[in-house]
Amino acid sequence: MSENASIYAQSGVDTVAGDLAVELMKSAVSRTHGPEVLGGVGGFAGMFDASALLGYKRPLLASSTDGVGTKVAIAQAIDKHDTIGQDLVAMVVDDIVVVGAKPLFMTDYIACGKIVPERIADIVRGIAEACEATGTALVGGETAEHPGLLGVDDYDVAGAATGVVEADRMLQPGLVQDGDVVLAMAASGLHSNGFSLVRHILAERSIGYGDHSAELGASYGEALLTPTALYTAPLLRVLDDPTLDGAIHVLSHVTGGGIAANLARVLPRGAWVEIERASWSPLPVFRHLAELGGHSLQSLESAWNLGVGMFAVVSAAQAPQVAAALTAEGLHTWLAGTVATSERDFAGFEQGAKGVDGGAVRLVGDYAV
Repeated sequence: MSENASIYAQSGVDTVAGDLAVELMKSAVSRTHGPEVLGGVGGFAGMFDASALLGYKRPLLASSTDGVGTKVAIAQAIDKHDTIGQDLVAMVVDDIVVVGAKPLFMTDYIACGKIVPERIADIVRGIAEACEATGTALVGGETAEHPGLLGVDDYDVAGAATGVVEADRMLQPGLVQDGDVVLAMAASGLHSNGFSLVRHILAERSIGYGDHSAELGASYGEALLTPTALYTAPLLRVLDDPTLDGAIHVLSHVTGGGIAANLARVLPRGAWVEIERASWSPLPVFRHLAELGGHSLQSLESAWNLGVGMFAVVSAAQAPQVAAALTAEGLHTWLAGTVATSERDFAGFEQGAKGVDGGAVRLVGDYAV
């Protein structure tokens, strides 16, 4: 350690540990790099050769940024950090595919109280593996030590990604038509939203994350850290299937805001959908947590996905083929509702969300057992 590094370490910032973390993660990050990535790991800026975009008639760039919220508190509590990276990639990249865009590259940011190289490497390895699975180059990142601001075992993660879609292939509300079919795709679990409520419920019952749950077949921490499903690669393959060209009109990633609001924001104004609760059975983790908290499943629809991770609004004529293609790609898919544009009273509907003046959605009926 140099004298300067030693002086800096006295303030709580360990640059040597940071360098070791980079070495531990380097091979995983490099596996996400194709010939488009220039300069490798460690540069001031990640470089991506955009000459492939010359083949587009009108390339539109899509960008997204996000984190994973308070789910990181559970990873920290049970000292398990190898899945939170997938959560981050899913929250960022699966927003990009919603407009039909192919992700190109991503960067990450980790703020921590103290750099523990093995822990940072676990996080970034998870990010890199998920980037590799979604065809996204991890071109750069930053790990920042914030002693005195964050506890020694505290950290937070965030990321940003850029993708591209041909302008005339962009998915958008204007493509949605009366009679379109709404297909739901299964979630792997809670994904990365609603964890403040989860943590509150468990704290109220004095349940620790290391406590075993017979209902979930694992400790609470392990069950809750089930990583967010990755939809990008299978969705892109279905979107690129020439036999299904134009069949998918919009996609909706079910994240913060819940089931109805996220679907409403991708529908055109005046369009409405009633989602049939009977079309699926919420996963055991949702039922168990709802019971612990004394809540009905219906009251949690704006906090948790309850088993739906993504919606596709598709042409009615091609809905069976799209559903079959998604299922063949490993995405459990089912019919959840039908789009209508007739006039009606929207009392009880969610209308738009996140500043979008979109369509209207409500859930009806009772969940399947």
